[in-house]
Amino acid sequence: MSASADDYRWMSRAIELAERGLFTTTPNPRVGCVIVRDGGVVGEGWHVRAGEPHAEVHALNMAGDAARGATAYVTLEPCAHHGRTPPCAKALVKAGVARVVAAMEDPNPLVAGRGLDILRAAGIEVTTGVQETPARELNIGFISRMSRGRPWLRLKAAATLDGKTALDNGVSQWITGDDARRDAHRWRARSCAVLTGIGTVRDDDPQLNVRAIPTERQPMRIVVDSRLDTPLNAKLLDGGPVLIAAAVDNPERIAALQRRGADVVILPDAGGKVDLSALLLELGRRGINEVLAESGFKLNGSLLREGCVDELILYLAPALVGDAARGLFNLPSLSSLDDKRQLSFHDVRQVGRDLRIIARPA
Repeated sequence: MSASADDYRWMSRAIELAERGLFTTTPNPRVGCVIVRDGGVVGEGWHVRAGEPHAEVHALNMAGDAARGATAYVTLEPCAHHGRTPPCAKALVKAGVARVVAAMEDPNPLVAGRGLDILRAAGIEVTTGVQETPARELNIGFISRMSRGRPWLRLKAAATLDGKTALDNGVSQWITGDDARRDAHRWRARSCAVLTGIGTVRDDDPQLNVRAIPTERQPMRIVVDSRLDTPLNAKLLDGGPVLIAAAVDNPERIAALQRRGADVVILPDAGGKVDLSALLLELGRRGINEVLAESGFKLNGSLLREGCVDELILYLAPALVGDAARGLFNLPSLSSLDDKRQLSFHDVRQVGRDLRIIARPA
């Protein structure tokens, strides 16, 4: 059965519900569910956090007996496996729904079509692909981890219109206004982890936590620190999970950092630096879906050169500071424009007095 205008309308509502778990569901995907019967909603719900009931369960509990013969709209294929909760596909079958509309199939190898197969085998009509693009965007990090084994990495930076992130003396606070900084904290809040380099830790001593908006979960803090130089009094070591990625094995220094609550992983590359690609794979194994990199121009350049950046979030302030100031990325000079790194604009909008550009490698 092809999708109708009502299918798109109800799936839009399911996506709105899924967005309510934007800051809380990690490492699980954000999922919403709406159950419709005779043209009206009889149940709806969303997944709040890992280990708690999935969206379909909340919606079915609300619908009760009215779920029999109804249509369930789900932003992600109902799960088919026993994790910390029972399989939702079987719950939908038991409730007697007549039709399930899923925005997309689940990329999780434990599901990957099996949930839809359970529904079809029970005689339930299944439609997929309704509002798939916004559903994928909502869970782009989960999809990345399931399909590539690594999280989706966003590189966030604030600069003037001439592309400068700090004065030549290192002063960088504040280039952008309050609205842009608050918006950046929303990206922190939805991320599983915030990544920076040892240079930023030494120069700015950042907390890298979410402060500007309400949230019940703080992201992991990750420091790329080849020589284990992170100061033991660094603010980011005060509460919350911290992972330090290093290239040298110094047992005494590692023990000192562990006493401050940090976890340390040794991932050297051939040049004696941290292997950034290996770090992303390690984060994938740890269940990290989305990473927000907030670092200096050196690490920014390394992340770009090594193909680790999936998305750029650039806040541009309406100001100019001149050539002597520090730039955005430490990238090699080019002899031909044919070698430029091509990007595509994903979203461009004004945030307060500043401009926010979201771009992805073309």
